[in-house]
Amino acid sequence: MFRRFTHHNMAQLAGAASLVVSFFLPMPATAATSDWVTSPGGMVRLVAAPPRQDGTIPATLEIKLNPGWKTYWREPGASGIPPQVTLDPAGGVVLEKIGFPVPKTFDDGVVRYVGYDKSVAFPLTLKRVHGQGDVNIRASVFLGICEDICIPVQGELTLALKQDGFDNPLDGARIDDAVAALPEAPSGDFAVTASRYDAGSSLLHLSLRLPAGKDRPELFLAGPSGLTFGKPELSPDRGAELEATVPVKLTGKDRELKGKPIVLTVRAQNRSMETTLAID
Repeated sequence: MFRRFTHHNMAQLAGAASLVVSFFLPMPATAATSDWVTSPGGMVRLVAAPPRQDGTIPATLEIKLNPGWKTYWREPGASGIPPQVTLDPAGGVVLEKIGFPVPKTFDDGVVRYVGYDKSVAFPLTLKRVHGQGDVNIRASVFLGICEDICIPVQGELTLALKQDGFDNPLDGARIDDAVAALPEAPSGDFAVTASRYDAGSSLLHLSLRLPAGKDRPELFLAGPSGLTFGKPELSPDRGAELEATVPVKLTGKDRELKGKPIVLTVRAQNRSMETTLAID
């Protein structure tokens, strides 16, 4: 069970992150991996493959959780710390995107949290922006790992990639497995067929086509800063068609939903799908 984070709690924990770092212990690394960074709840490391011809560097952020611990999705819910990765620009490499496997919802009856209760790997889209030869990656990582309380994990992950170095096939398999675990793109039998926002009721209305099966689907939504989502309410089972309403809370000066990128992830019948909604 998670203990609820308030914004005040998060500020205190973020300030204490430097103290947590003092408990990190380096572990031996192999080719194309950084050292493990350890905390009381688990370990974190970076895995990368040599740059491709177009400058793309396949990589993952691996989080190995101890039993009973959890970490967060891109939109953790009422509180929490989503994984954040910042690259040192001196390395000539930029982070273009973080991929997220489909998460789970945890509800303690008071607040809802979205994340993972098993070890997880987040695929990273890295891109070399200049230079040739070897690549030195230095990444600052900040995330939350939680049991009864949440511990902010902060550390530096460094990784050297040799231009003509040995490409460890095991590391490549780890990256491939992480990419394969990502939600699929919309398809004929798994997609959003309509989306509409009612500003008067602050509800987002969704129509979906789902794979055939008896299991109830799960919906997860994430948006930019200032936009949060409540628990989705699903219509009674109607087979492959589903209607859902999602409470929306807009904060700050901009109270418009139109034009904001909203990522929807759906789990249904042992499959997962992800799409970006277009709200007119």
